[in-house]
Amino acid sequence: MFENLEERLERSFKILKGEGRITEINIAEALKDVRKALLDADVNYKIAKQFTEDVKQKALGQNVLTSVKPGDMMKKIVNDELIALMGGETADINVKGSPAIILMSGLQGSGKTTFSGKLANYIRSKKGRNPILVACDVYRPAAIEQLKVVGEQINIPVYSEPDCKQPVEIAKRSIAAAKEKGCDVIIVDTAGRLAVDEEMMTEIVAIKEAINPHEILFVVDSTTGQDAVNTAKEFNDRLDFDGVILTKLDGDTRGGAALTIKTIVNKPIKFIGTGEKLDAIDVFDPKRMAGRILGMGDIVGLVQRAQDAYDEQEAKKLQRKIEKNQFDFNDFLNQIQQIKKMGNLKDLAAMIPGIGKALKDVEIDDNAFKGIEAIIYSMTKKERSNPGILDGSRRNRIAKGSGTSLQEVNRLIKQFDETRKMMKMVTKNKGKFRMPH
Repeated sequence: MFENLEERLERSFKILKGEGRITEINIAEALKDVRKALLDADVNYKIAKQFTEDVKQKALGQNVLTSVKPGDMMKKIVNDELIALMGGETADINVKGSPAIILMSGLQGSGKTTFSGKLANYIRSKKGRNPILVACDVYRPAAIEQLKVVGEQINIPVYSEPDCKQPVEIAKRSIAAAKEKGCDVIIVDTAGRLAVDEEMMTEIVAIKEAINPHEILFVVDSTTGQDAVNTAKEFNDRLDFDGVILTKLDGDTRGGAALTIKTIVNKPIKFIGTGEKLDAIDVFDPKRMAGRILGMGDIVGLVQRAQDAYDEQEAKKLQRKIEKNQFDFNDFLNQIQQIKKMGNLKDLAAMIPGIGKALKDVEIDDNAFKGIEAIIYSMTKKERSNPGILDGSRRNRIAKGSGTSLQEVNRLIKQFDETRKMMKMVTKNKGKFRMPH
């Protein structure tokens, strides 16, 4: 995500290297490169031009301290302007009604149905509410079934009327059904089309008027760049939506939609989709996103993902086992599962400052843990609980059973032993080192 933009912007900052101060002459070439970088990322031409003009005015008005290099000052100014361009602050979702009604809108193929499930999952876990999904796409083949499958995966109820072809009536009746089931948030998944058409817009406006939603969200595929922004404007003109959701922001997205959409529709980006799993949803934070675009990482986001995957009770239980030197392969396997819960490995690595750039051309396989898991799963329950009994014959059997080599099995057991020693040492020394009063 944003890799090319990051690289181009970094190059433009280097143009100012060795300069004693920022002047109108030496900034011109750097800003020309910034504008090109934004245009290549599919940012609207007028916005790219205004952005560089704003950066120029801020840069020329700065007294550059002798301890700060002009390139670094320029990076700071661009960072501040990127944050402003994307909205400045995070925007929360409105779920204050009882029931709170959320209307999902967007084109077909934008990931609206899947994201409806992600949003329901998020609202339940983060807001402590009890959502229900409503299937109002009566046109696309298997749309209702898809929503039901999503609902089953996250254990959230789905209201549908497969024999009814009147989405307005389905949406209206879903409110009574939600109250009956004790659900206090209704997420209405509406039909999309391959392009904006009058029939679709008339229908979704009718649904809006019938159910009076507390929140209207527009879901857009970020890989479509400026087309996404143009579509957002058309929807906003008719629906006056409350916020934008950008999906598919985890691949080779150029980033134009994220950088442009707020200026065009004057509505905040509220969430981003960062993968296919139903927990791959992040609150959109302009400050953190600007940091990622400029290669400064997103440590806050990384910590947030770690906290989401973290189970406090399990952690306490694990600490007690480490203290008693009882950490075994079952615990080792559990730690791997915790890491996998955090998401795509390359995406996680990119959140660490400096790492994303270093790994730009490196393939990080999300199946990196597969061999380790295969070895552990090939152990008996007794072997997993008692690593000390893993002698030569047992290791040979495990290698054959896991489809790996004896060397790989030996390497894993050695790594496990080293990990256990290190954990034991950290636990033993905990609290020994205190700051003097």
